Amino acid sequence: MFIKKVLPAILTIFLCACGSSVPKKTNVLTQKTPQQQPVEKTSPAPQQNQTVFKRPEQITRNNRPTEEPNTNSRPKRPQPTYTPPPITATNSSQLPYRSREYYKFITDSIQYYAKPTYEKNIDEIIKQISLNPSQKKNPAVNAPWYASVNFNIRKPNFVILHHTAQNSAEQTLFTFSISRTQTSAHYVVGRDGTVYQMLNDYVRAWHAGNSRWGGVTDMNSCSLGIEIDNNGNEPYPDAQITALIKLLGHLKEQYGIPQANFIGHGDIAPGRKQDPSKYFPWKRLADAGFGYWYDPYNLQTPPADFNPIMALRVIGYDISNPAAAIGAFKAHYIQNDTSKSLTDYDKKVLYSIYKKYISR
Repeated sequence: MFIKKVLPAILTIFLCACGSSVPKKTNVLTQKTPQQQPVEKTSPAPQQNQTVFKRPEQITRNNRPTEEPNTNSRPKRPQPTYTPPPITATNSSQLPYRSREYYKFITDSIQYYAKPTYEKNIDEIIKQISLNPSQKKNPAVNAPWYASVNFNIRKPNFVILHHTAQNSAEQTLFTFSISRTQTSAHYVVGRDGTVYQMLNDYVRAWHAGNSRWGGVTDMNSCSLGIEIDNNGNEPYPDAQITALIKLLGHLKEQYGIPQANFIGHGDIAPGRKQDPSKYFPWKRLADAGFGYWYDPYNLQTPPADFNPIMALRVIGYDISNPAAAIGAFKAHYIQNDTSKSLTDYDKKVLYSIYKKYISR
């Protein structure tokens, strides 16, 4: 009985002194969480020497960066812009047919298209010679390419003189500006002494055709072609020859062309061509150092064993047709007689020229 009454009192005193260790129950669904203050988003200041990464820029066709030039490759030649020259007439029908003005009008118009074509052809030539031998894929070569450092560009070694057989320099410029004629020259010399250059000296013009001089059978590949404005039946004006001699002097010095290598189209194509005609002043050119001539007052009789046909061959003439070779020689050196047989005087002239060729 005593225990039943005293024991609850003791437990009550003990709990009050020690406290309760049971946590207070709370409803988590209704518990309020403290509100947090919003934090302002700021980018941290970059530290010194710290790499800052940026978002890569999207590259499109409109903002594509310009490529750095490759200094190891051949620089491209700036492409010229061609504008049509001023024209007084509106069309060629307003000018006298086949007059100088007529051909100049047409040729000036053609040049708007001809000059870019010239540049395109030059670029193709440069491309071809820029290839090294290993890129040529020669099937006969079966070893690696070994480069030599001893070379340069080929250069002209002959000058071939022509007459245009046309009525004006402007007509000739027109002829050489269109592709269907398939003929060209490096220079055209007008009657008034105007000199036109149509091709670079190092490119191969189409002026000699089927021709031969000595052992050379492709004269286009080793010569410069000069067209002289003359119809073939008239003398050459002094101003024209003076301008021609000035041009020849430059070419001779520039390329080291020998004196003997200034010849005519008729010389390299006997029987087929006669230019630059019997009116051409070959002696005046020879006196200036372009080609050979003879002293008419000091001609020697050739020896008994002198062979005129073989002498023509030594000079350079193609003697496959001896009569044609004789005619070409006389058109150059005799001029007032272009028959196909040699007189005694002709043989003396031939012997004089022959000695100049064998003594050079």
